[in-house]
Amino acid sequence: MSNSHARSFKYYDLIMAAFVCVLLCSNLIGAAKQAQLVLPFFGPVTYGADLFFFPISYIFGDILTEVYGYGRDRRVVWAGFGALLFSAFMAYVVVHQPPAPTDFMAVYQPQLEAVFGNTWRIAAGSMIAFACGSFANSFVLAKMKVATRGRFLAARIIGSTVVGQLVDTGVFFLIAFYGIWANEQLFAVILTQYLCKTAWEVVMYPVTARVVGFLKRVEGVDYYDRGTDFNPFRLKV
Repeated sequence: MSNSHARSFKYYDLIMAAFVCVLLCSNLIGAAKQAQLVLPFFGPVTYGADLFFFPISYIFGDILTEVYGYGRDRRVVWAGFGALLFSAFMAYVVVHQPPAPTDFMAVYQPQLEAVFGNTWRIAAGSMIAFACGSFANSFVLAKMKVATRGRFLAARIIGSTVVGQLVDTGVFFLIAFYGIWANEQLFAVILTQYLCKTAWEVVMYPVTARVVGFLKRVEGVDYYDRGTDFNPFRLKV
């Protein structure tokens, strides 16, 4: 199908909004909480509470690259990065404003600081890891699509996820917690998060494939990144 950029799409903006929503919610609501499940044969497994939600952003990234191409996914990634940057700035300003001298604020201010007063390492790690992982995911998927001539969708989706999630998970935990957690604990958590996030996207592949097929049919586009400038710092499609 045509690789023309000079056109509008029915669902592209909605997917961008959904992507940014999932990204913000998973970082603001779930990232700071450590959860634990006791699994048969494995025993207690500790993981980030955003585990079941953050990978959805990678599903959106796969869909965007597969249907609309790397350039349009790149714009969405930067929109998400900007939203994360603003949320971090707003959280800092809100937390550090002097609280009113009321009984309610005497209780609420420490809770606000505990939830939104993340250290600079966690905030920086989250944003840098997201950008690096998302671009790696999109780049691998785009290159594999051209190399396979659009065949083997499952291999392309899973292959790009394996790379993107490895970069995202590794970069985040190394920036946020290296030198704070013991190395054994750090790498154990990285491995658990990476395997679980990748497995979750494999489980969700049938849904991803159906959405990809629907969008290609309705939008009338199936983009191949031949001759694409993969510079992640460009905003032009």
